[in-house]
Amino acid sequence: MAAQSEGGGKDDIRTHFSTREGTYKLMPLSEYSRPTRVAFNGQANTPVRVSFINVNDGSPAPDRICFNAGRELYFYVYKGVRKAADLTKPIDKRAYRGTFPTCHDFNKFNLTSDSVLLLVGFTAGQIQLIDPIKKELSKLCNEERLIDKTKVTCIKWIPASPNQFLVSHASGHMYVYNEEMPCGTTPPHYQPFKQGEGYSITTCKTKSTRNPLYRWVVGHGAINEFAFSPCGKYLAVVGQDGYLRVFNYDSMDLVGTMKSYFGGLLCVCWSPDGKFIVTGGEDDLVTVWCVQEKRVVCRGEGHRSWVNVVAFDMFTSCVPPQDCDFSATEEDGAHTAKNSSNHTSPPKEHQANNVSAQRAGTSSANRNSGDGQSLKLTSYRFGSVGQDTMLCLWDLTEDVIRTPVGRTRTSTLISQNAFGLPARSNSLPHSQKVNCVSKDSVYMDGNIPAAPNALNITPKFATLSLGEKKDKDNHDKKEHKRNFSLASRSSDKVNLMKANHVRPVDESIKLLGTPACPRLDDIPVLEPLICKKVAHERLTSLVFREECIVTACQEGCVYTWARPGKVCSCSEEYDGSQVESSYW
Repeated sequence: MAAQSEGGGKDDIRTHFSTREGTYKLMPLSEYSRPTRVAFNGQANTPVRVSFINVNDGSPAPDRICFNAGRELYFYVYKGVRKAADLTKPIDKRAYRGTFPTCHDFNKFNLTSDSVLLLVGFTAGQIQLIDPIKKELSKLCNEERLIDKTKVTCIKWIPASPNQFLVSHASGHMYVYNEEMPCGTTPPHYQPFKQGEGYSITTCKTKSTRNPLYRWVVGHGAINEFAFSPCGKYLAVVGQDGYLRVFNYDSMDLVGTMKSYFGGLLCVCWSPDGKFIVTGGEDDLVTVWCVQEKRVVCRGEGHRSWVNVVAFDMFTSCVPPQDCDFSATEEDGAHTAKNSSNHTSPPKEHQANNVSAQRAGTSSANRNSGDGQSLKLTSYRFGSVGQDTMLCLWDLTEDVIRTPVGRTRTSTLISQNAFGLPARSNSLPHSQKVNCVSKDSVYMDGNIPAAPNALNITPKFATLSLGEKKDKDNHDKKEHKRNFSLASRSSDKVNLMKANHVRPVDESIKLLGTPACPRLDDIPVLEPLICKKVAHERLTSLVFREECIVTACQEGCVYTWARPGKVCSCSEEYDGSQVESSYW
């Protein structure tokens, strides 16, 4: 009966799922889409993206939602989980000819209750700046496609500069614009500004300042997504060449890199405290990378196809206060000399006290380190959605974070029940556990991290599985399935990758087994807390909000999943009538 209530068979669409904090419920009346539902058009292959903004107008529903579907862009009042969506009254609706919107972002720094600025990128390379409340067209950038003719893949306002924004293209270029400056009527001429390993930065060679202010050329092939750190100092970029590159945005220095297991990286996000970066891509994996230690912490296996979006859930994560002082990332070469005044490391005495406390097993908040500060339990929750229509939730805990590099996947097994909850812990005897620390696991301050068993995390927080030792037949079968799902792509995809000058495969293989791209057996492997099919079409957006989780699929539907306890039996107004609904 439990399986039937959750949707029946394995491939049925789920309407609710359970985690340790309770049950998440799909809210059918809170679904957003086109006012008139039309059949999914496979030719409209642009991903459906979702953006939110709070206008603080004092109304019961101050949130606004923007999403694109095919050639159309919609702007609605978002009523959350307690009131039904009214699709007949969009605040603004736009339909475009000859091009498709691909991504958008609200300016959260300059907004009022009656005016917001929304950036929109398009498949033909143009950028539009609009005000969907006043319904004004403020500005067009790259209108004649003189700057870049390729698709806009990601667009973001720059946190430290409210009037500037960053745009990435399928050409592998990123451009910095100032919305107060013109773009010019002739193609820009560039002059070198800065160059580093795998990237170069140029500026416009003109007498007067014009857009773009800077052009970044990053990697080989398309840039698929970028994200600023919570403090705004760092920029993470992922591309079709399979690399994650992390930059100090202010100094334009490359401070760290990571390589996907294979294939391109499609998405990236930062943890709420800025200490970890999660990526997803064409290897069907989610990968957690530690910014301070410059190493892969773990990989997550759960998706059956490409991972389109990864996002952290700051509302269920238990993390220390935000701190973007990653002095360890500036430790190499000229980076130290250039940024030593802005990045200072904690005193060595403090580091030594913390490490010694970790070795002693002080993982609970009731134990204190030598300097009197308490070590609090850390647990990150993040989610991912992909081409397989699956929503996965993951928990990243201290025992995973502090697992030494080189520890085999057969060290520990934590099984889960039908609801994705930890059921029991089957650990190997202590004598059989790997008890060595490789040189790659040494912290940047020269100390060795505590052994995983020193942090006695309670089983309810543990969703880690370091894997069972598979027999050779099962292993070969799994690898065959993975290779079939990822490598057997159409000739058009191969030709596109060749056109984008993707790095040859043999160069990528050279990195396998290095800290930039560890082997699967060298690092822990996470199993998802839950992994549920929640849509008919591939999922393209994931947003965590205080009262709900929002997902969107390629069909143009935006779904709202109420968090446990946020909605009870209540009456809702929908199309002028009262609808009684009991959700649990």
